Amino acid sequence: MIILAATPIGNLGDASRRLVEALEEATIVAAEDTRTTQRLLAALGIANRPRLIALHDHNEKERAPEIVELAREQDVLVLSDAGMPTVSDPGYGLVAAAAAAGVDVTAIPGPSAVVTALAVSGLPTDRFTFEGFVARKAGERGAAFRALSTEPRTMVFFEAPSRVAATLADMAAAFGDDRRGAVCRELTKLHEEVARGTLAELASWAEGGVRGELVIVVEGAPARGVAFPDAVTQVLELVRGGTRLKEAAAEVSGLTGHSSRELYQAALSVRG
Repeated sequence: MIILAATPIGNLGDASRRLVEALEEATIVAAEDTRTTQRLLAALGIANRPRLIALHDHNEKERAPEIVELAREQDVLVLSDAGMPTVSDPGYGLVAAAAAAGVDVTAIPGPSAVVTALAVSGLPTDRFTFEGFVARKAGERGAAFRALSTEPRTMVFFEAPSRVAATLADMAAAFGDDRRGAVCRELTKLHEEVARGTLAELASWAEGGVRGELVIVVEGAPARGVAFPDAVTQVLELVRGGTRLKEAAAEVSGLTGHSSRELYQAALSVRG
């Protein structure tokens, strides 16, 4: 079978007993970076030297069939550099190929930057969405945030330290300056830090420069007191009173939190 194994995201002490045992017994390991895996084996004092196969974003499609066939006859341990494989890391394509081929897949659970950041953020944890790495280009990043501006669940993002200040500023523009957030830095490591505040406060905090591995957690949009159909009705009433459709949609959007564009399109459809 294929065994997805979570590795420490910072603190080596978080390596589970099951992970250590799996590494001691493994004959084949598919690793995001074979050098990282070799360092992990050495750090854990594991003498076993399994066959290492590189499995990363650039070769997963080509290597997956080979690894699936190997897993028909023996266990293949799959590792990413940190955390659980497949979660913003290689492995999804391999698991999909294995499922299609009828090869069993299991997991050794363990550290997760997503869940750890969510837990320490101080924001609601009952419902959340993981959005992965933020887009690098400012235009794409802003569009993605605008699309998420009405998302009611807590949102979790990955971001590089060199872009975090710009990203937080874009979040404040799309979600509102007063939306709460948390920047979780160097989780489980010596210099772990969690900065909490409004997005405007966090954007200002980040202007001085931020280092290390980062996870950004953002509060979901507040509950709307007006249902969308009722908001569309409000737009139409304003239009009947002489307000231009675009201005009416913008006004009702500001009052209800519904998307101005969605209100505009819905009202336009009703008007025919």
